[in-house]
Amino acid sequence: MTISQTFFNDRTATVEDLSPLAFAGYAHFTAMQIRDHAVKGLDLHLKRLREASTQLFGTHLPDEQILRYLQNAATQGPADASLMCFITSEPGEFMPAPGPLDLNVLIKLMPAAEPPAGPLALDLVGHQRDLPTVKHVGEVAKTHYLRKANAKGFDDAAFRDNSGRISEATIWNLAFWDGESVIWPQASILPGVTMQILSRQLEALQIPQRTVPVTEDMLTNELSAVVMNSWTPGIDVTRIGEHGLASSSRFVEVLHRAYANEVGTALLR
Repeated sequence: MTISQTFFNDRTATVEDLSPLAFAGYAHFTAMQIRDHAVKGLDLHLKRLREASTQLFGTHLPDEQILRYLQNAATQGPADASLMCFITSEPGEFMPAPGPLDLNVLIKLMPAAEPPAGPLALDLVGHQRDLPTVKHVGEVAKTHYLRKANAKGFDDAAFRDNSGRISEATIWNLAFWDGESVIWPQASILPGVTMQILSRQLEALQIPQRTVPVTEDMLTNELSAVVMNSWTPGIDVTRIGEHGLASSSRFVEVLHRAYANEVGTALLR
């Protein structure tokens, strides 16, 4: 496989397809991991794209059309790969929408992701994402705070919103564990696909879950934390800001077991 393959709707992308998008910043996307030609939570990925398109563009493409494009791309790659699916519009950003928009699908197929081993230490910064429920492009703050965190000796950064609630990390959802229950932060966040997969599988395993505001004073060595995204259902986090947290192999194991119970959907046609 080449380093990456890019598709525009149902065909390999050309320079003419990509050049108008080179500096475009009004689009949304979803990121998934393909393993053995299958992807977990495909229904959630399609729902994310459908709802984000409606919010940004006032319309959306049929699930069947997007699925066809995903299948076309996946069948041209290896059994294991990373896939990012973007939805863009014509006209693009900084332009009024005079009428119905034409939506296009841009798919990037890359080598399978390898998550960091952990445990991780996260800087804690005040930041609240615009349109937090949409996975949109052009979020310069994510890279900015990641690099500032690295310069301070942290692995990445977690966000504290305007109300003092800990919400999410740069490209990760956060989850906590008090020894009995999985705790999801109550804040304006992007509901990650992996997070949603875990929520429904934890429910099936009858593992208690609750959603509460998580504040800085709750970050003690009696609480454990992880980050998660399409790369992994859980990496141990042992420090957020100046607060040390308990390392919990049991919490990580519970999340990985729940994620393993999710059956993938084959993308081969």
